[in-house]
Amino acid sequence: MATTQVKISVPGNHLMADLLGHRDELLRVVESAFAGVEIHVRGNEIAITGDEADRVGHLFEELVLLLERGQRLEPASVVRTIDMVRADERPSEVLTAEVLRSSRGRTIRPKSAGQKRYVDAIRDNVITFGIGPAGTGKSWLAVAMAVQALQAKQVERIILTRPAVEAGERLGFLPGDLAAKIDPYLRPLYDALYDMVEPEGALRLLERGTVEVAPLAFMRGRTLNQSFIILDEAQNATPEQMKMFLTRIGFGSRAVVTADMTQVDLPTGRSGMTRLERTLGGIDGLTFVRLGSKDVVRHRIVQDIVDAYDRAEAPSGAGGPDRPPSDHP
Repeated sequence: MATTQVKISVPGNHLMADLLGHRDELLRVVESAFAGVEIHVRGNEIAITGDEADRVGHLFEELVLLLERGQRLEPASVVRTIDMVRADERPSEVLTAEVLRSSRGRTIRPKSAGQKRYVDAIRDNVITFGIGPAGTGKSWLAVAMAVQALQAKQVERIILTRPAVEAGERLGFLPGDLAAKIDPYLRPLYDALYDMVEPEGALRLLERGTVEVAPLAFMRGRTLNQSFIILDEAQNATPEQMKMFLTRIGFGSRAVVTADMTQVDLPTGRSGMTRLERTLGGIDGLTFVRLGSKDVVRHRIVQDIVDAYDRAEAPSGAGGPDRPPSDHP
């Protein structure tokens, strides 16, 4: 059987240097990922030999496209690109999709195929459930989409909400008025907002009520029209709270519900997310997007930790309240 050989010509010395990385650092990342492939660089030409030569050739073509579109390559992004190419996805389409340009001039983009699927779902649906482990960008991308919708005048306000799990006993012992007591529960949403909008602009939006940050219990009895609503940490909402929240959504509104089913902190363990996909599946304009370890964009070790926990919990996780129902027939 003949060994496959592929040659890639890279346009321009500057692209070649960025493609290989400092002291060939990025080239070594590719070589370690495809141990059965030999890669030889000569001038602006890359010669690839081995059983996966076609796939590695396609990888280099995608990396060149990313560079041509202004993307900066680093080891972590090359690893994610390799994962996408192995899954027959197009990194040049996923990683260049712009969600928002933040106040600091930074362009916010999805960093994985799962994140791109999540962003597209938010754009195309009235209610989107984003379910996945820590570090997959569920809340951060939802806030980015909310700010983008507000800037485009698609909505009139943004509402950010989370359950305050310990709103009974312990909340009363915290110092300050009600706003000060609930602030620790809502701080992650403030942080995401300040990432998208400069602090002064964020304060103006909050003072005018254009952006409202409130605990989930405050949503009762309201009808939310022309709003972009984000329910964060929804695994800690009770079934009653979840039904209450979903029936608040009014005309011209969009909602994103984020959850990590491995972090249910409710004393009863009765999460409003349990069996929800089975209950609501098939409703037009409502969709569920699952993110996994491949979508973790924090330190690489976080992805490894998520994978390790998944392996450890797999044999005994069936039927538990913190497992998505669709994982078990």
